[in-house]
Amino acid sequence: MKTLTDLLDASLWTKSLSADQRARVEAETLVKDVPSGAFVCRKGDPVENWVGIIDGLVKMTSVSPEGKSTTFLGVTSGGWFGEGSLLKDATRKYDIVALRATRLAMMPRPTFQWLLDTDIGFNRFLLMQLNERLSQFVAIVENERLLEPDARVARSIAALFNPVLYPAMGPEVQVSQEEIGYLSGVSRQRVNQALRVLEGAGLLKVEYGGLRILDLEGLRSFGA
Repeated sequence: MKTLTDLLDASLWTKSLSADQRARVEAETLVKDVPSGAFVCRKGDPVENWVGIIDGLVKMTSVSPEGKSTTFLGVTSGGWFGEGSLLKDATRKYDIVALRATRLAMMPRPTFQWLLDTDIGFNRFLLMQLNERLSQFVAIVENERLLEPDARVARSIAALFNPVLYPAMGPEVQVSQEEIGYLSGVSRQRVNQALRVLEGAGLLKVEYGGLRILDLEGLRSFGA
């Protein structure tokens, strides 16, 4: 995807919109490009936008007072995030950092609130999105506490292919070993070892600049 129109076409929540609603959303949503390593938003910032990923990859992360960094999850092309903070009218509870050059769709709070107030389909989507995100966070905690590194890498890759959170994903993903390391909480060197194991098991194929997924269900259940 390259444009806001591409993202809206791929998003599940736009399917229930009328032509006039869709036109208003597209007119009021801004596109923003951020370079690799840049902050999309910072912990403590006021929440002014619902954010979609047109193209790229970001991580949700937090740094302790002692300087220890923890990555919660990644959001890739086709995904939207920040609805929970908008619904609570709260400040950001974490940092969002671009892991590569990323193009964002920034829907202003008033547009988000208007959809919430006027479109039942949008409300249903948000319920589904929040439920999927909760399941994702529970899985992350389980993975970190119970799984060894190969399985953590497998599950982190599989999480990028959630059909609700990232409906635009195909069988290929452009993701580096360093990026997988951030998302799975293991070193880049250990990611390399894990990818060889997963490739040997016939679950994926390592290609130049990314991965081709051969068995998504196998990745989701690896190490169970």
